[in-house]
Amino acid sequence: MKKNDTKYYVLLMLLMLLMSFGGVCSKTAAGERFLSFRWCLFYGMLLGILGLYAVFWQQILKHVELSRAYACKAVTVVWGMVWGVVFFHESLTPANIIGGLLVIVGVILVTWGEKHDDTD
Repeated sequence: MKKNDTKYYVLLMLLMLLMSFGGVCSKTAAGERFLSFRWCLFYGMLLGILGLYAVFWQQILKHVELSRAYACKAVTVVWGMVWGVVFFHESLTPANIIGGLLVIVGVILVTWGEKHDDTD
């Protein structure tokens, strides 16, 4: 990875953080009465997050390879576990923690791995 690319990977990670928060909005909306104010609020927040994600994802893809960017989407699983604990008081098992660590290691290996150009 070039030093110049670091800012795009940081932006990509922030985008994944935002995207993962959509799960919080979705789960919160699911617990509300259909079309109530709170349901509309959280569902609207989810739609806003998805819209922002779509726009910024396209911009990041101008600077980051699709295969590497797509691999980074896996961190939303880790953020989902964090949000589950923080907002919904869910518990983590050792398997959840090990799985989350494997995801993080995998993303690091894919993202910071050496790029090979197959053109001859």
